[in-house]
Amino acid sequence: MSALPPDTPPERRPATRPLPPVAPVSGTPASSVPPPAAVPPAAVPPAAVPSAAVPPAVTPAAAVPPAWAPGSAPPPQSRVVLRAGPFWGGALATALVAALVGVVGVLVLQSILDVDLVVHDPAGVDDDYLAYALGGFVAALAAAALLHLLVVSTPRPRAFFGWIMALAIVVVALLPLTWTDDVTSALCTGLVNLLVGVAIWSLLAGVLVRTTAVVPT
Repeated sequence: MSALPPDTPPERRPATRPLPPVAPVSGTPASSVPPPAAVPPAAVPPAAVPSAAVPPAVTPAAAVPPAWAPGSAPPPQSRVVLRAGPFWGGALATALVAALVGVVGVLVLQSILDVDLVVHDPAGVDDDYLAYALGGFVAALAAAALLHLLVVSTPRPRAFFGWIMALAIVVVALLPLTWTDDVTSALCTGLVNLLVGVAIWSLLAGVLVRTTAVVPT
């Protein structure tokens, strides 16, 4: 078919046939085909709005019942147990050391430094060495007996024994000043008494630690 010139009149142009309608593939009339569903726009999350801070709930602490409350458990009780055999063995060793400390003090101050000590001799032995040795030995045994009594009768034997020994040492160290007007002799005698007392105190305190135990009752 040749193309018509552009100036051909309309009545001489060939009539065009309309195209037949296209049937749907599934055999359903075209009018029954539902239109495509509208796609909703993507949901945009709203802007986050800061919420007011809510303070956490305060839970009251459980009340602790006092120690004397009827439903509370009583505090544990304990007592100090003393092993008498080892304790008195240590006490005898302490007495021997105290006697030797007195002897050494007399040797150094009176025999070497030529200082006349003011020695009271209640046993009447007429010898300064023997008087100090006997005095230190008896003092150590007396202190051990006192400590044993405190352990079995008081709640804090170490504290009471420490106070008693401290005051007793101060007394025996200052007592020679009342026996003579010679200050040098009095001070040297008090020094020997001080050394004997400190030796007894420290050794018995160590013996007590080794021979006692705290047990529940």
